[in-house]
Amino acid sequence: LQVLTFDYLGALAVSVAFPLLLVPQLGLIRTGLLFGLLNAAVAFWTLWVFRHELRHLGAHAWACVLTVAALAAGFAVADQITTLAEDKFYHDRIVLAATSPYQRIVVTDGRTGHKLFLNGNLQFAERDEYRYHEALVHPAMAAFGAPRKVAVLGGGDGMAVREILKYPSVESVTLVELDPNMTGLFANDPAMAKLNGGSLSSPKLHIVNTDAFQWLQGGDQAEPDMFDVIVVDFPDPTNFSIGKLYTNTFYSLLAQRLSASGYAVIQTTSPLVARQSFWTVVNTIASVGLHATPYHANVPSFGEWGYIIASHRSWHLPTALPKGLRFLSPQTLPLLFDFPNDMARVPAEVNRLSNQILVTT
Repeated sequence: LQVLTFDYLGALAVSVAFPLLLVPQLGLIRTGLLFGLLNAAVAFWTLWVFRHELRHLGAHAWACVLTVAALAAGFAVADQITTLAEDKFYHDRIVLAATSPYQRIVVTDGRTGHKLFLNGNLQFAERDEYRYHEALVHPAMAAFGAPRKVAVLGGGDGMAVREILKYPSVESVTLVELDPNMTGLFANDPAMAKLNGGSLSSPKLHIVNTDAFQWLQGGDQAEPDMFDVIVVDFPDPTNFSIGKLYTNTFYSLLAQRLSASGYAVIQTTSPLVARQSFWTVVNTIASVGLHATPYHANVPSFGEWGYIIASHRSWHLPTALPKGLRFLSPQTLPLLFDFPNDMARVPAEVNRLSNQILVTT
């Protein structure tokens, strides 16, 4: 009974330490090798305890020594192993790679330009990111007219901020990005800063490296700021930590920070490939009393991609857009709000903290 008790307690401790402590500090490969070394230590201890009962003690001992040596060598060159594995995984040359407590950041460069990957998932490609970010930012910004205070949740690469700063009326932009490695990389690396037009060095920008959910709650602020436009640019909800940012609880908090005449816009996966998930987010936003106006745009690197404008008042089509846009125009903008049959609305549940159906289904 005691053996089973300690076995379960050990399993509990490791299951908590693995995602919260070991992987963020050591990385995935070193964490795996560490568990191998722990098992080798158990083997050594077993050999010592039963040394008088084993016939070939020397051979077993040498096997343990060689195993530990191999694991220790792997532990020492784990970064090189990671690089070799990533070189096989990514088709283009890796120019930047970093591991933060939150994610693995990789930037590649090839014939079509730079690409950003977070935990192996493509976030943008230089050749067509302008389509994604123009569609994300301008329908909400232009509809407001002359926004002064804007917030960006996620979007640590600075691309959305670049588009926001095309509006002379903007006085301040608050960028809420959990990972300081992201904002540091795209502010300080010359190639990355060129991609976002140096937006992360703008005097109008205030960067807050914290969890967006907690930030919306206001923390210790007596009177949390209100915003004319809020741009929500999170990765797709592939786990519960990100999934909470797509729940009705989150959107209720978002509504409290949005001015009465303001607009929020949320990137919302593909209405073609993930049709059910897309309309789940639409219904989730509407469930908190906000108007939900869905639209989509074609981004070749991702295919058909979806967005939703959330607001206290009905969204209206803007008559003008900033000059120099490469994708959007006043004439083509209405087309983004037309959904063909294969992307049309389907019945969908509300995503709640208590069910997280976007993650579990």
